[in-house]
Amino acid sequence: MHDGLAGHARNTAIRKGLGPAERHSDCNTWDERYAPASFLSTGPPRISLVTITMTRNETFWMACDSTEQLRAEYGPFHTRGEAEAEARKLGFGYLLRYEHVIDSNDDIQEVRCIFLELPTPIDRMRETRRLHTRCATCGEMAVHDEAFRAEVWADIHEFEHTRHRVRLFEQTRSEGLKEIGNWRDQCA
Repeated sequence: MHDGLAGHARNTAIRKGLGPAERHSDCNTWDERYAPASFLSTGPPRISLVTITMTRNETFWMACDSTEQLRAEYGPFHTRGEAEAEARKLGFGYLLRYEHVIDSNDDIQEVRCIFLELPTPIDRMRETRRLHTRCATCGEMAVHDEAFRAEVWADIHEFEHTRHRVRLFEQTRSEGLKEIGNWRDQCA
């Protein structure tokens, strides 16, 4: 009767698709309720390795002037508020958030870039304009905030240096540096 119970348990295990069970040499009976899962499976025992990876996220902010590939970036900043304040000072319209996923070996696994467009500030509407005067003959130059100062500098330079010709350039953040042709005729 004893062997009949062991055979019955073995047959039940096989019907369930568990395969023949192993048992200890000192044990005469076999009961699948108490057998570990490794005893119920066929073939060599499986060893599962659980790999625990510790990753961390680092986020930093940049102020940038556009979303184009060739863009001006200023930073990094730890908080969005710092980056936004600096972007407004510089007249930049975008923030760029970098998110780095870093593993336990301090290797960067993933980089995410997220652009945020700032609402158009009042300072950006009033674009700053700077005037540059440069002598075409000797290369001497000066930077001016007001048009009359540029004209006075050009008059003094051309008076002190005969046959020298002063050129006037206007610099704006949106258009860069461009020459103002025939500016003497416009001023007169």
